[in-house]
Amino acid sequence: MPVPKVGTVTPILRMFDIAKAREFYLYFLGFAVRFEHRFDDNAPLYLGIARDECELHLCEHHGDGSPALTFARRRSTSRGCTAS
Repeated sequence: MPVPKVGTVTPILRMFDIAKAREFYLYFLGFAVRFEHRFDDNAPLYLGIARDECELHLCEHHGDGSPALTFARRRSTSRGCTAS
């Protein structure tokens, strides 16, 4: 029986302190910011970072990445890739 192909997986990690997260991921590990998103000025930050072929998403939202890890999975379709 053939094994299904595994696509790209993007972990969503909880961050508690934006300045410390930036210090660690951007300055210490060398990741670069791909995007930053907030629904409004008071909403939690959702941050996409990447280095080489590795992409991570960091989130301030209390439900993401705690107590267990959350991830976004991309799957190919006939019309391109979609997130699920």
